[in-house]
Amino acid sequence: MEMERVNRILKQDLYQDYLKKNNLAEKERQFCRHNMVHFLDVARIAMILNQKENYGIEPEMIYAAALLHDIGRWKQYLDGTPHEMASAELASEILFQSGFDSEETNVIIAAIKSHRDLGIREEKSLRGLLYRADKASRPCFACEMEKECNWKNERKNLLLKV
Repeated sequence: MEMERVNRILKQDLYQDYLKKNNLAEKERQFCRHNMVHFLDVARIAMILNQKENYGIEPEMIYAAALLHDIGRWKQYLDGTPHEMASAELASEILFQSGFDSEETNVIIAAIKSHRDLGIREEKSLRGLLYRADKASRPCFACEMEKECNWKNERKNLLLKV
């Protein structure tokens, strides 16, 4: 399955610039990073959950949300803007340039804005899917920094789950 619009996201100079800014901002970070590996982990987990839970959400919507959900993390380091808000703001132009219509963009932006909101965890929507995939993507059980991590133990992935 070819995902033309998602591939447009990946090729955009603006997207690549933000990805570089994230990588530079987290160059010395010892904890989980917000990079392409994380974005693809989130996308793939969301795809599995989408199929397992039979949501029927289009793959391009899932991949677009996953690739963009933390793209503004560098702004949080720079000026304190919560990264979900920065990412949503930066994602709008990228989505438009990639061919997503306004309705699709609104759904993706809503998922990005709420991907840290525990209250949407059980939603049967792109928002809930992105939240769960984002949290499930972190292999805390294998992380050398797990003991120093500021995530509460109940949020950490200390066991593999199906």
